[in-house]
Amino acid sequence: MKHLAIIALVLSSFVAQAQEIPVFSRKTPTLKELVPFRLGVAVSTPQVEALGSGSRKEKLIARHFNQVVAENCMKSFALQPREGEFHFDEADKFVDWARANNLAVVGHVLVWHSQLPVWFAKNADGSLCSRETLLARMENHIKTVVAHFKGRVYAWDVVNEAIEADGSYRRNDFFKILGEEYIDAAFKFANEADPDIQLWYNDYGNESAAKNATIAALVRRLKDSGLRIDGVGLQTHVRIDEPSVDAYEDAIKTISAEGVKLAITELDVSVLPAAWNLSAEISSRAAYDAKFNPWPEGRLPDDVNGRLGERYRELFLLFRRYSSIIERVTFWGLSDGDSWLNDFPMAGRTDYPLLFDRSLRLKPWARRALAGQKLRDR
Repeated sequence: MKHLAIIALVLSSFVAQAQEIPVFSRKTPTLKELVPFRLGVAVSTPQVEALGSGSRKEKLIARHFNQVVAENCMKSFALQPREGEFHFDEADKFVDWARANNLAVVGHVLVWHSQLPVWFAKNADGSLCSRETLLARMENHIKTVVAHFKGRVYAWDVVNEAIEADGSYRRNDFFKILGEEYIDAAFKFANEADPDIQLWYNDYGNESAAKNATIAALVRRLKDSGLRIDGVGLQTHVRIDEPSVDAYEDAIKTISAEGVKLAITELDVSVLPAAWNLSAEISSRAAYDAKFNPWPEGRLPDDVNGRLGERYRELFLLFRRYSSIIERVTFWGLSDGDSWLNDFPMAGRTDYPLLFDRSLRLKPWARRALAGQKLRDR
């Protein structure tokens, strides 16, 4: 009887443990297998340089994702640092590696006011160039780049961040010279270079209803002009407590009503306190202050980590509801240590915005959050 009691106790223990096992733990899925859309990740310049070395980061990207975008090596400053002088080696390495690993490539970005070569919109004396000169430079850059990657890149961010939070057009050099026409010209040149590629507009701050209304109007205007635009990217650089999921749902409804696809293009969730307005404007800067860097040792308190997991779960529940509209969800970086947020807008901070920690371990809630399941292990 004593032996039977011991056996019963052991069996009951096994049953209790089995009840705690997540439904997907018998064959642990990759992250891309958990979602009904493409799952992507941005690849940084150091990661691109290390491709082919068999690094752990390289293996994680190839295993867990099916779409990639380069953080920097396909921007204009990298591809054409001086007029007429194109440098494709690094971007080619990235694209060829991605294709060899069955990763779809999104090109980022053809026209953007930031990280723009100094010569692009200026004369030799630093004054703004003429409209004819800028249009010629845009056409040459866009058509050369799109043609170079034709058949290897399935989509391009044609124009990036052209609209302010209040719904007005950003008064960058392109706008000062050409007005809204620069956006039309960019989509026209890209379509002429490759009629088969997907053409996208990409922007941040989509919690702003005014901004979304202007993006929707832009899509409508391009279509009414006979130009092609296939999709709009919502960058989704958000914080652990703002903006609301409802605000992003409103953005999805407003923009998708214009008959275009949507993508979540630069997803990350900052957990750090902020003393500035929520923005992904890359030129923003603030002096270092320790009170805005509360966890510098590389480990989050358990309660904050749990809130981060719950925030991701809420976002992916939203994305899953609109999976018939959302073409892909792309994280802006692989791990916490790779994130641009560690130095934005205050250099020297330690943020925790992504699914993999600084040791490249998947955070314990990650699979359940992406699957939209209740989080058990935080």
